[in-house]
Amino acid sequence: MRSLVAALLILVLISGGLRPPLGKANNDESRKLTAAATAALKAGKFKDAAELAGKAATADPKDAEAPYVAGLAYLRLRDHDAAAKALTTAIGRDPKLAAAYDRRGDAYLKSGRWKEAIADFDKFLGMQPKFAPDHWRRGIALYYAGKFKEGKEQFELHRTVNPEDVENSAWHYLCNARATSPEEARKALIPVKADARVPMAQVLELFAGKLKPQDVIAAAENANLKGDALTSARFYAHLYVALYYESEKDDKKAREHLTAAVEKYKIGDYMWDVANAHLGMLRKKK
Repeated sequence: MRSLVAALLILVLISGGLRPPLGKANNDESRKLTAAATAALKAGKFKDAAELAGKAATADPKDAEAPYVAGLAYLRLRDHDAAAKALTTAIGRDPKLAAAYDRRGDAYLKSGRWKEAIADFDKFLGMQPKFAPDHWRRGIALYYAGKFKEGKEQFELHRTVNPEDVENSAWHYLCNARATSPEEARKALIPVKADARVPMAQVLELFAGKLKPQDVIAAAENANLKGDALTSARFYAHLYVALYYESEKDDKKAREHLTAAVEKYKIGDYMWDVANAHLGMLRKKK
């Protein structure tokens, strides 16, 4: 999905835009440590942020903000178990902290704990219902939990705020194909015209039945891109080809392309974590 949406949400969360009033630290040491942790988080010094926030949380056992900041830092470090633990502490100290449920849902989703992720996302949306249309992450969790009809409905809702996103169309297709059939899903494929990212045009045509998987891979391999942009294009090509093969019940090719996406083209986007959790699920099954 569009990483910008998640990035903006994280920034809002860091700034406190979604947070109810917190029980602030009761001592100067904890306040200073939390402030330093927040500054480190904003500066991209995630390891420092986690360490400082952890010390602040220990200094004041009633402060919910410190473990919340620690959870955000661990998410950025891709230490999802530590993130979930820190955010659970924050929730225990302030059960009304809506954003902590949402962030813990991310930690659970990236760990392959689909049902726990859905429960936390639903808790967050129960407290902040205005964010329901933006919550494509919930749709992904629903897909992996096997709740395909609900996932399809979530991506239809997301379309109302993000109509020109091929990834939303693809995930809608994936849920619909499992809820009905690939043929029915193809008929109901959400049209997108303005997603210029490579290789999203080819991904859409793949799910529409107009291109073959190798066409998507070729578009990414031959893209006039360099560095991180090229790596990202190749990651997304293999990811959506893998998901396409999964919808066609070709598990061997699905696993082959998912492995390539995760192991050859590691990127900083949220969707890499989703792909990594998916691959972990397949390996456990095998």
